[in-house]
Amino acid sequence: MARTSTAGLRGAFWDPSRLPANARLSVHPLRTQDGQTVSGFLLATGGERTVCVIAHPREHLVPHYLAAELVAGGVAVFLQAPRLTGNDIRLEHEIALYDLAAAMGFLRAQGYEKIVALGNSGGGPLWAFYNQQALLSPKRRITKTPSGRPTKLQDADLPEPDGIVFVSAHLGQGALLMNGLDPSIIDEGDAFSVDPALDPFDAANGYAEGGQAHYAPDFVARYRAAQRRRVEAIDAFALEQVHRRAEARQRLKAGTARRDDHARVAHTPVFPVWRTDADLRCWDLSIDPSDRHAGSLWGANPFASNYGSIGFGRVCTPESWLSTWSGVHSNASMERCAPAIEQPTLLIEFTGDNSTFPSEVDALFGMVGAAEKSRAAFAGDHHGRPLAEDAPNPKIEVGAHLRDWLGEHFPLARAAA
Repeated sequence: MARTSTAGLRGAFWDPSRLPANARLSVHPLRTQDGQTVSGFLLATGGERTVCVIAHPREHLVPHYLAAELVAGGVAVFLQAPRLTGNDIRLEHEIALYDLAAAMGFLRAQGYEKIVALGNSGGGPLWAFYNQQALLSPKRRITKTPSGRPTKLQDADLPEPDGIVFVSAHLGQGALLMNGLDPSIIDEGDAFSVDPALDPFDAANGYAEGGQAHYAPDFVARYRAAQRRRVEAIDAFALEQVHRRAEARQRLKAGTARRDDHARVAHTPVFPVWRTDADLRCWDLSIDPSDRHAGSLWGANPFASNYGSIGFGRVCTPESWLSTWSGVHSNASMERCAPAIEQPTLLIEFTGDNSTFPSEVDALFGMVGAAEKSRAAFAGDHHGRPLAEDAPNPKIEVGAHLRDWLGEHFPLARAAA
């Protein structure tokens, strides 16, 4: 493994200087059971008996910061790349489970004795969803996506993980977005339409820069209720589009097609979802208090992230919205899936996380159904970066804790002959 300078390496990626000298990274194209090809990256020194699989529904996590820490402790790491990196337009969580199944099957065939699922951020609810489906008998698995697409999961081989680790995992993409949606938008087609009574960035409602905002409890309650109403309204729009397409398909099958039905069946509407970065907790640090700094995952300027082109769920299809970003319809939520967990589980939280907040971490730990579960907290932000320039690197601390936990539950590297 080539070494590079580690100056300034404080992002959410591994520090090459912490890799063992004999670590090797190999690339493995994998064929999924639904006929797609995904890539997996195996980082190992050889002789490991346990492997951790790090995966995310839409992020390319090959340089994940925990990879080097795990390999240094005698655990192989498989970094699974999703089929739709950075693409919300077509992401349906039910179909993303095939990517995880491909990784699990490959690693079983490689002879690893134990496979541990590691879900970071959005990878947490994805793994919880996979595990829930894997533990069910095939005939009880979800047969259709929220938009009605057949999943065929009842015919899939879904190997079960032996353990689960959640690192700064949130409660699901839908729950995350519902808490972040700006409900003051009046017209989904007009990014600048604002209801002043619900505007989170109006001083009259309690906003102030630099984490000095203070929103009254009644405003928070009205805001949360309005966020759900906005999700339900987008759900209704998405379902209407899905139903129109289904009706056109039925007319074609029945021989009663209208002039444009062939086009309607082929057409997949694409729509923007503006103003998705307005969680009140990011600006009022007294709500669900923690060590976090003011601002969201996208930065300290709420206007740039709320109105800009980059943001959660910014561009969707009806199918991807309902499966991934709807806090009402998505199946990939911790509330629905975490109670099914029966394997040893470790929950790692960061005290300065501005995406997953203390009350949510408490709720998630309570949801996990495993009898053998533990949690640990470290001073860092959502990506495991220190909260101050002179603070210890929490990635190293998390790595050490994770290695100890794995060593207590699973076999590590084989002893040299």
